[in-house]
Parts: sequence; structure tokens; C-alpha cells
Amino acid sequence: MRHFSLAILVVGLGWSSFVAAQNTALVASAASADNPPLTLFSDRPLSLAPAAIPATPLTAPAVLPSMWSELALRAYWQRAQEQDRNLASYSATTVIRAELPATSQYGEYELRRDYSAPRTLGFKVFRSVGDSFVRSKVIARLLQSEVDHVKKDDPALTSLTPANYKFSPKSTTSLGGRPVLVFQVKPRAKRLGLFKGHIYLDARTGTLVRSEGSIVKSPSLFIKSIHFVQDYVDIAGFTFPSHIHSEANTRVVGSAVVDIYDQDYQPVSFGTAAADVPAL
Repeated sequence: MRHFSLAILVVGLGWSSFVAAQNTALVASAASADNPPLTLFSDRPLSLAPAAIPATPLTAPAVLPSMWSELALRAYWQRAQEQDRNLASYSATTVIRAELPATSQYGEYELRRDYSAPRTLGFKVFRSVGDSFVRSKVIARLLQSEVDHVKKDDPALTSLTPANYKFSPKSTTSLGGRPVLVFQVKPRAKRLGLFKGHIYLDARTGTLVRSEGSIVKSPSLFIKSIHFVQDYVDIAGFTFPSHIHSEANTRVVGSAVVDIYDQDYQPVSFGTAAADVPAL
């Protein structure tokens, strides 16, 4: 399971490289006058690649007690490893909305994503509306940059693991009715794709519920800062991003705001996929 994302866009200024460090790669195609053809390819596995963590049984009664902070972190890392091993494929619907408030320009894509382990992820654009500049120079470049990043960069360098971050327990709170443990995260290096801020783990299961913060290294001289909040959802034992809100302060177009919504996940585990194959 990768730490998906942080959907951060700027008009061809490198903002997308940070997004790609946190999100899955996408493959898009659209064939109409309003939606020019766009084909992207990825050949790297999508993996959080956390450090080896001793197996910790996660079986528990229906009502689980709250975990200690260290146990919650270990449970999160273990769940990430299990998702890498068990997720055979998934499909989902994604809506990407980008806005440049200073110029009142807006664009939106709706697309379908299909992932097959270990290194195939594609999408097809179903709907594209709004300003053509935002659609082609912001959203389309984001998608292309994500794929380029996945092809050439090592996801282990940006995953939420002790190798990349220091974790400090801060408080407990509630999100959407779920008790969560709040951790401050500080990157061990000033590297593109890393952020400083907080993560929120379910106090009973260690599931990642939210991440938020700001990048520690700007992907471009034209970008002053990038801030984001990303929420996650649990589907059939897997964790996926559900919504990310990001804002960039740039030197060219002022503020740039992006929201990405993911829904209708249909995950398939390797066990289920094998069961669907008829015996010879």
C-alpha cells in the first residue's frame, strides 16, 4: 500500500512530482475534441515497501481496545506490508478538480482507474469540463508527471516508514466518529516527496485515517509552498485514499487549489483472484 497522495498541481512547474511521490501512477486515454488523446504508461510496482516489522496478530473482538502509540504504528506498517502482498487489483472512480482563484479558471476530469499488481495501473477519462488551459496544462500534466515519477523513482524513498520519518505521538481525537491517535511526522532528509505534518491512525486497528502537512522541498523555484490534507477509507480490508485537498502558493499564477475524490473502489485480493480461475 502506498501512501497515496498528495494531489498538488501547478501549471507545468514541477508541482506534480510531489503528487507522484505520494499517489499511484495513472494511465489516461480520451478521444474527442474536448478531451485530446492522452496515453500514459507505468512499469514500476506500486509499493509502500515499509521496513520489516515482526508479525503482530490483528485478530480481536468486535469492539477493540485502543492501542498504545507504538503498537498502532507497528500495526499500520504491518497492514501496509499485507496490502502490498494481498492486493491483486482494484478499480475506482476518480474526480479531479483544479482551480486558479486569481484568474477564476477551473477544470475538472472524471475518470476510471484500473490497477493490476504488481505494476499495471491505467485510467480512462469519461468527462472533461471547464477551462482548457487548466485541463491540459494542470490536470493532464499532473497525470503524466505521476507516471513519469513512478517509472524512475524509488517509492521506498517517500513511504511512511522509520527510514524516512521520525514519528512522535501527540494526542488523541476523533475523526468521523473514529478514535484516532495523532502523530507528528518529521522527515529525516529534505527530499522531494517528503512532508512534515501529522498522520492520524485508528486507535483500535492502526489504519491510516488522515495525513496532512506541507512539503519540505519545493519541486520548483516557482512554487513557494504546498499544503495538503488527505483522507483515507477502508474497503474490504484494504486502505485507499478517498479525498485530498491541496493548495499551492506559486510565483506565477498565485494560489492553485486541487481536490481529488476517489470512490467506488472494487478491490480484489490474490486469494479471490485465484479462486476465480477455473481448474484445468
